[in-house]
Amino acid sequence: MSLSPGHLAVEQEDLPRLRELLDCGYDVEDDRGDGWTLLRHAIDVEIDGHVQSGDPLHVDVTAFLLARGADPLRDANGIPPAEEAETRGHWLAAELIRAWTSRRAGA
Repeated sequence: MSLSPGHLAVEQEDLPRLRELLDCGYDVEDDRGDGWTLLRHAIDVEIDGHVQSGDPLHVDVTAFLLARGADPLRDANGIPPAEEAETRGHWLAAELIRAWTSRRAGA
């Protein structure tokens, strides 16, 4: 399956390109028709990069997408992003999403 421009930017962790796309009206909730949103893709890319390279775990793309309006509660097959992140071992993204969600709820 070919990647949309947004998913390609996420796959490459190309934040300047992702910012450019979103600034031009690209849908932050872009999915492939199966619930695989940019946010879920970011979680996947970040944990895979950590596991494969041993580099420190980070949440750069996840945090940027949340800041730009990605829905932290949108589930896929009944699984919300924080739970998926936790299950995959991306504890940092899970913590960020939970904190983001609780702060937004209290706003």
